[in-house]
Amino acid sequence: MLIQPWDASLDEAEWRTWIAEGHDFGLLSVNGLPGHPPSTVPTHFSCDGPHILIHLARPNPVWQAIAHDPAVVLTVIGDYAFVPGPWRAGPGTPPRDGVPTSYYTAVQFTGRAQIVDDPEAKAELLRRQLAHFQPDGDHAPVAVGRPPYGRMLSGIRGLRLEVADVLAKFKYDDHKPVEHRGAVADHLTERGQGLDAPAALQQRRRLDRIGTWKP
Repeated sequence: MLIQPWDASLDEAEWRTWIAEGHDFGLLSVNGLPGHPPSTVPTHFSCDGPHILIHLARPNPVWQAIAHDPAVVLTVIGDYAFVPGPWRAGPGTPPRDGVPTSYYTAVQFTGRAQIVDDPEAKAELLRRQLAHFQPDGDHAPVAVGRPPYGRMLSGIRGLRLEVADVLAKFKYDDHKPVEHRGAVADHLTERGQGLDAPAALQQRRRLDRIGTWKP
């Protein structure tokens, strides 16, 4: 993933906060078997210290590829919006000559995947995931041999990703003048389609922290 200096995460806390704010659905990318293309799986995940926890159905064909090559990438994308050319035209430039772009946040986790098959280990993985997704505890106990989850454990496999590297990108025109970024954020808010509002929020947040971009 190309990250220009002005698109880089300002610090580790920035991308960690963004993930913790509910960005817990991503695309797991796995190297393909010899002669086959890479495999991708859209999936929820949860963070557990230096690890990422995922579980998938046992029949998922991705398991064979992971066993062959455990090096994987999990990509999380959000707060994206298309920014039309006229919004980006500089002073003295005809609006039709403005060049469009995309705004987005992306975080990529790279590491080695460990397959979890032991029933109790899978149950513990699910307990940790449920602690994230249902923190109120409004679910039945996850225990081997105890319904409803006990009988379902054989139908899934767990994946524990040991994170080796993280790339984080916040692409919101931070190298443009302050007035330009503020105006685009206003346009996004006014348009109000798709993820325009959270994209504008990210742009304004970065604007407050960065101000005028200094290489």
